[in-house]
Amino acid sequence: MTASPGRRVLLAAPRGYCAGVDRAVIAVEKALEQYGAPIYVRHEIVHNKYVVQTLEKKGAVFVERTEEVPPGSIVMFSAHGVAPVVHEEAERGRLATIDATCPLVTKVHKEAVRYAKEDYDILLIGHEGHEEVIGTSGEAPDHIQLVDGPEDVAKVEVRDPSKVVWLSQTTLSVDETMETVDALKTKFPGLVSPPSDDICYATQNRQLAVKQMGAEAELVIVVGSRNSSNSKRLVEVAKLAGAREAHLVDFADEIDDAWLEGVTTVGVTSGASVPEVLVEQVLERLAERGYGDVELVKAAEESITFSLPKELRRDLREEAAALVTERGGTGTSEE
Repeated sequence: MTASPGRRVLLAAPRGYCAGVDRAVIAVEKALEQYGAPIYVRHEIVHNKYVVQTLEKKGAVFVERTEEVPPGSIVMFSAHGVAPVVHEEAERGRLATIDATCPLVTKVHKEAVRYAKEDYDILLIGHEGHEEVIGTSGEAPDHIQLVDGPEDVAKVEVRDPSKVVWLSQTTLSVDETMETVDALKTKFPGLVSPPSDDICYATQNRQLAVKQMGAEAELVIVVGSRNSSNSKRLVEVAKLAGAREAHLVDFADEIDDAWLEGVTTVGVTSGASVPEVLVEQVLERLAERGYGDVELVKAAEESITFSLPKELRRDLREEAAALVTERGGTGTSEE
């Protein structure tokens, strides 16, 4: 179908894969290529259904617990990062490891360790149960308490109000995070901020693009999975920016034609763990319904890249076999 007069799509830029996600996905593919299947991955490598299914077909095996990985195997840690106890579990289990933690998450981990050594109370702004929050909290469990939004501030207690610092999950809404920080500063005027933003550049840029389109688009479609924090935040940001409706979809066929009734402008974006092929399929579906004119809404340029995990430069299959031989046993928790 050709474009219908007056109907258009605003396409966000940047959108989709960030440098950390790109690095993690390529790391799984390279590990499978170098060492062969199976490559075990602790938790989803990134929060996207399509990516996980695609890697499973290539030989990746996703597990929730380190104990599920057979001794002498290779296990990769996801982009969200893990607590130190997980590294210890892998060592006890005679596993060779590849750490695909996003370097920006690693930065937050290092900040947590540093402030804990200086005996600060650390207020971690984030969502309870999220893998990244679990990993960061595990770096300094005796010093960190979670603050899940402004409504949590009232119950926060610290030992010394002059030694309090805030850190945050990297995938949060910038505006909501700063609202929480402002509430914390009101309660603790001496609150220390991290040396640089914890919310990652990609999260901020994608939110900025959605803010720019939200005022014009009656409907915003965010491509992303429901367990993706940064994708869900894009839906929230779109509504706050003025969009009448905003919906999260994994695939184009999830778009309900009823959403398009009376809509002249549709905004389209995707979360930081979403491959571009899924966005292209959404654009094709919209074009079939008369939304063939596509305008780019560009908020920022992105040129950041991260090198692949250093472990991919070693023979990990040989290392894993040596771990079993040297330490003996099966590596199971019953030993």
